[in-house]
Amino acid sequence: MSDNTPVPGPRRDLAMHNDWWASGWDHVLPRQGLPLTMLIGTASQPGFTGSLDDLLQEIFEGHWDMIGGDLDGALTFSWPDEEWDYEEAPEGREASEANRWEKFGAMLTAAGYPVPATVRDLSELFLMWGLARREETPDGTRWSMPAVLPLPGDLLPLDADLTERLDRIRWMMRTGPLVDGLINYLVDDLDEPQEVLTSLDRLGTATSRDADDVRIALAELVKAGDAQVYRGQEQADAERLEAHQRFRLVMNWDHFHETRMRLSAAPTERD
Repeated sequence: MSDNTPVPGPRRDLAMHNDWWASGWDHVLPRQGLPLTMLIGTASQPGFTGSLDDLLQEIFEGHWDMIGGDLDGALTFSWPDEEWDYEEAPEGREASEANRWEKFGAMLTAAGYPVPATVRDLSELFLMWGLARREETPDGTRWSMPAVLPLPGDLLPLDADLTERLDRIRWMMRTGPLVDGLINYLVDDLDEPQEVLTSLDRLGTATSRDADDVRIALAELVKAGDAQVYRGQEQADAERLEAHQRFRLVMNWDHFHETRMRLSAAPTERD
């Protein structure tokens, strides 16, 4: 006798939008903004039609702890089961939550948006803000997300401190890979030289970057105190170097390694 039991299809992998971290929304929204973005990103993949509830049922049988259960779960800024750090936030979880909600609510109200209470409410804000699109087709509901997400500051009145922090994060994400590429060349190919006679063009060829990217990486090393740039015997401004100009790159490897080790051991900043 043949077995006609349905064979389950392959498990759908969750997808994360490439622009989520650089956009800075993670520092603005309640904690469910991240898993909601993953859910919408997964719904946007080819081969899926339906609601976010349908996808939640397909992947997690309707309950996902990371999102707080289901789409009707209450939004929070902290994880309920995390150990609270009273040194960082001595006011405690309840007071911290209340403070975050007050700021978040005031920001949304000032911009004319409703303050969400549930994950489902937040998903509707995603649609209003253009972080997601939902279209009804003959085959069912189709989801999509733009390649580049709108920035929080383009839609909401961020305070000066948050604006500065998001700008710093984006700059670090822009420059980090450039600095890493230059450092990898100096370490792996040149064995940590104390001094190199070179040019932006030469470094660009060696690191597969253009001269402008190398100039940014070099300026970041100088700003961090890891390097100095000289033309002749005079110290030069790394940001003003021409692509063809020869210069001496003098590295301070002791400072570089000490600083990098300290940064890597530092705790992650929490909003």
